[in-house]
Amino acid sequence: MSDPTLESRVGAASDSTGKRPRLHPAWIVAAVAFVALIGAAGFRAAPGVLMVPLGDEFGWSRGLMSSAVGVNLLLFGLTAPFAAALMDRFGIRQVITCALVLIAAGSGLTVFMTASWQLVLLWGVLVGLGTGSMALAFAATVANRWFVKRRGLVMGVLTAGSATGQLVFLPVIAWVAERSGWRVASLIIAFGALLVVPLVIAFLRDYPIDRGVRPYGVESDVPLQRPAVGKGAARRAIEALVMAAHTRTFWALTVGFAICGASTNGLIGTHFIPSAHDHGMAETTAAGLLAVVGIFDIVGTIASGALTDKVDPRILLAIYYGFRGIGLMLLPMLLSDAVHPSIVLFVVIYGLDWVATVPPTAALCREAFGDSGTIVFGWVFAAHQIGAAFASVAAGFVRDATGQYTIAWFSAAGLCGIAAVVSLGVHKGPAVDEKAVDVSS
Repeated sequence: MSDPTLESRVGAASDSTGKRPRLHPAWIVAAVAFVALIGAAGFRAAPGVLMVPLGDEFGWSRGLMSSAVGVNLLLFGLTAPFAAALMDRFGIRQVITCALVLIAAGSGLTVFMTASWQLVLLWGVLVGLGTGSMALAFAATVANRWFVKRRGLVMGVLTAGSATGQLVFLPVIAWVAERSGWRVASLIIAFGALLVVPLVIAFLRDYPIDRGVRPYGVESDVPLQRPAVGKGAARRAIEALVMAAHTRTFWALTVGFAICGASTNGLIGTHFIPSAHDHGMAETTAAGLLAVVGIFDIVGTIASGALTDKVDPRILLAIYYGFRGIGLMLLPMLLSDAVHPSIVLFVVIYGLDWVATVPPTAALCREAFGDSGTIVFGWVFAAHQIGAAFASVAAGFVRDATGQYTIAWFSAAGLCGIAAVVSLGVHKGPAVDEKAVDVSS
């Protein structure tokens, strides 16, 4: 319900100055969310860098360590839709604060591990739950609640914060691990996650009404109000899944995004550095190349967010997956013991395409499922991480069995071609009657 006193106060303040506030609070919330996503991304960069030193110290195979990463990616995805509902129920600050603490604990406690099951518990379970609670459903929640105009752009920026933070940390983690050991690198990641907590507590708010404003882009004559939340978080998440699962749109988006996860976090994010190391390239050099992916990811994802506001998202997805497939097909011929212009061109193009798929996918979820779009996107993102988990584990065992990753790269390239075709077939407009999928009340 709207608050007449608050509404009158805001209206009086606007009338007395004759101007709108110079900086809408929505941009402050978006900025803090961006920093929080970067802070959570530190550990997601760690497995690719720490896999080699952990294998050297403990004698663990790539397949075993990839299994721990797979558990992480799986929980990362499965937690996302419930996290989106929990944010509705308990508040963004509470959920994100708990998530950052879990990430810090999972990373920091690795310095004491001595057995492989502890790796699965810490890397897989604790960090998987923490990062899953700060998945892209968090970005979608902020964008959908706080913005009407520039929503696609904001989604692109927040997505870039999540993915780019993961990649730009790589050279730092690799450098620290090489000079001071992987334990010091793990502690630095834990400390970085904790540093973000005070910002989250101080600045994140659930709805624009908490700051006495309307969402960015909403006209001043629209009443201030807080959406009602009546059902349990888990129940709402399950109901959104059951209802969306009756539509072809949901399954088309799910298949495409599962392949997206397999070709990014699952393969490149987890195995690019070990694969480059197999070709004789130094880990710090390979980490630097992935950091370049992260830098260009900022440009690509923000541009994709802006394009999503103007271009058919289905066409954008088909283009993105097509280019990604071509890159993966060429990658086995590009890797060597040194950096050549061809591999630099690959990382630039792959960076522009890294998570450019997120803004159009989120837009299609919102278009198809209305007010439930954020929670449905959480389930679509779960498929992204399931695909990533499968690819991470499968590539690790392919490497153990064949001594190289070539089959994994070619397989992912073929899957990207499938994703491009599936994306073009996504239904345009509401997938079902909006009331049939509205679980927000």
